Order: sequence, then structure tokens, then C-alpha cells
Amino acid sequence: GKVYRFNIGSSSCENVTAWEVVEKLNLPSGPHPHPYTLAWIQRGNSTTVDCRVMSLIQLALITRIRHGAMWFLWMRVIYCLIVLDDTIISLFMMVASIPMAFSFRMQEVVNDCKSVVFTGHSVGGAVASLSALWLLSTLQSNIHVLCVTFGSPMLGNQSLSRAVLHERWAGHFIHVVAQNDLVPFAPFMDELRSLLEEQLRGGGAHGFWPFGSYMLCKGDGAICLDNGLAIVRLLYLMMVAKGSSTCVGDHLEYEAYVGRLCWHYLLKRPSADVSIFESTSQAGTELALRSSGLDFEEPIYGVAKNCLTMARQVGCSRNLNAAKMAVSLSKVTPLRAQIEWYKALCDEHTGYYDSFKRRGASKRDFRVNLNRIRLAIFWDNLLSMLNSNQLTHDFHKLPKYVNASRFYTLLVEPLEIAEYYRTGTHKKKGHYMGHGREKRFKIFDRWWAERKVGDEENGPRSRFASLTQDSCFWARVEEARDYVCWVESGRHLELLGEIWRFERYARGLVERKEVSVDVLAKNSSYRMFVEEWEVLRSRLKLVPASSLATQEAKVQEIELDAEADFVSPLHDCKMVS
Repeated sequence: GKVYRFNIGSSSCENVTAWEVVEKLNLPSGPHPHPYTLAWIQRGNSTTVDCRVMSLIQLALITRIRHGAMWFLWMRVIYCLIVLDDTIISLFMMVASIPMAFSFRMQEVVNDCKSVVFTGHSVGGAVASLSALWLLSTLQSNIHVLCVTFGSPMLGNQSLSRAVLHERWAGHFIHVVAQNDLVPFAPFMDELRSLLEEQLRGGGAHGFWPFGSYMLCKGDGAICLDNGLAIVRLLYLMMVAKGSSTCVGDHLEYEAYVGRLCWHYLLKRPSADVSIFESTSQAGTELALRSSGLDFEEPIYGVAKNCLTMARQVGCSRNLNAAKMAVSLSKVTPLRAQIEWYKALCDEHTGYYDSFKRRGASKRDFRVNLNRIRLAIFWDNLLSMLNSNQLTHDFHKLPKYVNASRFYTLLVEPLEIAEYYRTGTHKKKGHYMGHGREKRFKIFDRWWAERKVGDEENGPRSRFASLTQDSCFWARVEEARDYVCWVESGRHLELLGEIWRFERYARGLVERKEVSVDVLAKNSSYRMFVEEWEVLRSRLKLVPASSLATQEAKVQEIELDAEADFVSPLHDCKMVS
């Protein structure tokens, strides 16, 4: 078999790198103070470690380059080639633990721009990916984040890839890989090749798994894939095809690769000649295979072609599913319209929420309840397809579905709350806000909060909203009414503060006209709360609401966080009635 020479880094977590890198980069090295034996996967294969590089990693923490309203953050680490994932995480934690170099600068960048681009080379690309994941997980605004890596090793296993897909972050990552670059192929060395080949035949996963999109480059062009299994298979096939041609030279040539690709794009023509095929799909597959350096005569050509065909079919199926979902949405629109008609009818009497909560056995009430269930099934099915990566990565950002899900939440969640309290479920599980709210409503709240807000949504209202802008308003009313009963019976007097907070919050919604007219309907649950609270307040000789302005000092501690307690990010965003 082949013999590779390796060297060990001098950091606290020693990193294995090819001796060829030490010679190419003229890295200083010296005798290892404590020589030891390094064993490989197969029993009996071992080597003695008696030398180490004294300065293996050079790190420029963050270099900021501004272009318009966009910041480019450059992560540079050179050139530790074979690094375990925990080592990369340790390196990232070292960077992130320096306040002025990371956290403060990141906050400064976020406050000063609309887009952030992370980019890095080699292990610096891995650190850039972790930085982008960190920012995406902590970001509270709708700043666009993009991460572009060059010659970066894979970070984690399939669980990490699934988590990235579940959070809809895969579209934020682009990994550029050269065919003859050693670093991205680190998980596919000879010791793992036989195991990987066996797993790939069965479609299984190995220890490392990609996430995001991969651009596999060669001198003649590039292939872009976002299917994890196709990426792993093609990386393996490219490694087999190039044999012993792996070198460090390509690891330093990404500027040339990107320049050639940009030039071909500007010329608006393919980078290689392609014969006439029966379909554009077949022509695209052939061009992609030639770009990867695989010739028709090679034995692995058929496997690579099947791999690309599978990836193309998966991508087409996502677009097809998105188109079918639009048709399904149009089919459930009449169900929503019937509920709107029901609301308009109820607003003239008791009110939308209370009418459904106190409903009888009429056909009209039965039909509305059935529509509520059908709409829930539709949206749950949509979220299930989204979580299983059967829809496009930016599906949840499409205005059509963001607005439709928002309207569904405002219209139907009051019915869900009414059903929850009508059946007495709150007595068994607890109140709706903490124990009964469906996950889909929380997801739709996040979609709405992350959307792009227009200036027309910031103006004051001239009339009451068609739908109460807090979809959980009635759940808060039910909870506040329970608090009044408990305080009135002499129990839980500490809940007075919660009642004060809700009263102020509800009064603010009414004054800003962010509630529907059914909230103020005669004998509505909110009106009953106001009357019950007035009776309790007079009984306990509390300060009336009209005198709160002159008695602010007495209730300052209670009311200080009123808006923060009840207003989620979505309440800051108004929906046009």
C-alpha cells in the first residue's frame, strides 16, 4: 500500500498533517519531547511520532472588508490538513472567547449592515462555517448571512446536517472544493476507503457528512450539488479517479478557479464542448461529468452519472412539490373563506371567540369546526414536508406562504383556544399558553417576525383591525380571568401583579386599534374580565385605572415589564386589515 508521512502539531490538541505541507510551506519543526506510537484503523498499522511542527496554525481572527451595505468576514487558518471535528470546535471556541476579536465585532457588524458574508480557506473555512452557524442561532434580526468556504474539511456527521436542514440554514452555505485538493478529502483516506465504499453501496452514512451546497471545481468547469449523499459519493469517485495526483498545489489555487468560473459565466457559454444529446438534462449531466474530470471510458463513469441523475431528480422533486403545494393552498382557501364568513356573522352578536366556545350542535358550527381541523392538517403536512427537505430551502421565506400562514394564525388560533377551554383541557394540562399551543403557530410566528417589514406597516390605525393582531389574546384573557377568581377567593394574592400587567397590555391593544371589534362585543370574555376586575379592584380598594398616571410610583415595579411580558416580536409587526 501507499506510505504517507505525517507530522504532529504542537498545540494542546495535536493535529496530524502531511509532511508534504511542512516542506511546501517551510514550517519550522523539531523533535517531539515525548515520542509515542500512533495507531491507524487497521490493526498492526502504526507509526512512531518523533517530530512535531512548532508553528502549525497561523490565524487572522477576523478581517472586515466593507462593500456597500455588506460586510465580508475573512477567516484565515493555514494549513492544518487533517483535523478532527472536536479540534475545529476548540479552535472556534478559542476565537469566540476573545471579546474584542469576535463577540463585540460581530455585534458591531450586525448593527451596521444588512448582509454578512463569512469566508475562509482550509480550516479557516471550517471556523467560518461555525461562526456563521453561531450567528444564525443567535441572530434576532433578519440580516442575511452567507458563508463561502474554499478547501474546507467537513465539520460533523449526518446529525449536524439534519439539524441545519431542519433550521432551513442550508441555503446560507457554499463550499468550493478543488478536485486535487487534499483537505476536503481528508475523511476519505485509504484507511477509510474500503469502509466508505461498502457503506456507499448501501446508501449509508459515514462519520462525516456535508451540509449546504458544494461546488466541485476542475480546470474545465464545476459541479454544484446540495444533496448530501450525492456530494459524498462524488467526492469519493473524484478521489478514486485522481489516484495519486493529490497535492497541496491545488489547495492554494482557489483564486484561479473562481476567476475562471466567473469568466465563463460572463461569457454566457459552457466551459467545455458538449455533443448533441436527446435532452437538455442529459447534456447537463454529461457536461457536469466532464467538468469533474471523469471520462466516458473510465469504469466509474456510470456510477458518477447515476449519482448526478439522482441529485437532479431530488432537486426537481423539490420544485415540483413546491408547485403542488401552491395548488393545495388554493384548494383550502375556500375553507378559510367560510371561517371568515362565520366570524363576520358572529361579530354582530356575542363575538367570534365566544360564539365558537359556546357553540351548540348546529350544522354551521359543525362545518366551521371541520374546516378548522382540515386547515390544521394542511399546515401540519406542509411543515412535515419542509422538515424532511422535500421543499425548496427558501420556501418558508416566500411572501405567499408567510402571509397565508400569518392570516391562518390570526383567524384560526382563536378557535383553537376556544376549543381548548370549551373542553376543559386547561383543567387537566394547564393554561393554553404554556401547555396547549400547537408547534405550528410558534413556527408561523417566527416566519412572520423574520419577514421584511415595509414602511406601510408602521403607521397608526384609523379603525379596528379585522383580526386581533395577538393570536393568543383570548388565551391571555382566560388566564387573567382565572387569576381574578383566585385572588377573589383569597388565594394567590401575588397574582395581582400579573392582572395589572395584562390590563395594561390589553388596554394598549385597544387604544392602538390592534384588536377586532369582537373583543369589545357585549358579554364577550374580555368585557367580562373587565367587569370582574373592576369588582375585585373596588373590593380591595385598589387604585382605579384612570388614576394610574398619578400613582405610577406605587405600581412601577409591577408595570415595568408589562409590554415585554406580553408582546412577542410579532406584535411589533402590523398586518393590513
